Amino acid sequence: MSGRRGGVLLIAAAALIATAFAGWLVWDSLRDPGGGGTPQRALALPSAAAAASQLDSGDSKAALPLTGKVVVLDPGHNANNHNHTAEIAKLVDMGTARKACDTTGTATNSGYSEAAYTLDVSRRARALLIKRGATVKLTQNGDRAFGPCINERAGIGNAAHADAAVSIHADGSATGNRGFHVILPAAVHQGIADTRAIVIPSRRLGTALKAHFAAATKSAPSNYIGGGTGLKVRDDLGGLNLSTVPKVFIECGNMRDPQDAAHLTDPKWRQRAAQGIADGITAFLEGRG
Repeated sequence: MSGRRGGVLLIAAAALIATAFAGWLVWDSLRDPGGGGTPQRALALPSAAAAASQLDSGDSKAALPLTGKVVVLDPGHNANNHNHTAEIAKLVDMGTARKACDTTGTATNSGYSEAAYTLDVSRRARALLIKRGATVKLTQNGDRAFGPCINERAGIGNAAHADAAVSIHADGSATGNRGFHVILPAAVHQGIADTRAIVIPSRRLGTALKAHFAAATKSAPSNYIGGGTGLKVRDDLGGLNLSTVPKVFIECGNMRDPQDAAHLTDPKWRQRAAQGIADGITAFLEGRG
């Protein structure tokens, strides 16, 4: 028994000596290389938990530019509105007046509807923004019998506390009237409407949207609205009057003009339109608009 105890003690002593020697080697390696004998500061090695934390902080989601931002996209009109004319004709309060809940929207001469266009482009823009880290809400996704009404469209953006909201449309004007324009909210303070706090940021959003939409689509600003600026201020749209978050409308082109209609019905062009919208929103949210 005593022999075994002696063996154990010998092994323990050997382990202690080896540990001490290893420690001396580490200390010696950290001494000042100039020979002064002053140890250098040891580099701290991260623990497993710290390393995992660093990996989390480098996660691609955290690095995305729009992480934490909320965007509301409002696809104008609804393909089913024509089956619910009585419902969409009901008047709702927009502060400055009472206006119809919604309309059927316009269409190309071949029958491609504004509602189909706006939903397609909204979905495309949503996919691009989600890839950049944004939380994106649609006011409707083809899942409603009609509408929503203009006051509810504004309310969805307000309830989401959106950092930016964009209502996507296409115009229905005369042949020869071409190009896109962005509609900005006027300073309205009447009834339930008060846009005073969003006028300036909405203009920044609209200006960024105009620049990036033009760059992505190669479209020119409207030749019939906005005096060539591509911007128009209005106080008669419930979706703007009732918004409490930065919001604009974009009329992406004139569906009644054959040249514009050729673009609006082209899936490749619609992807470029979505790119321009997503890029404009991104620039605004990053402070570049």
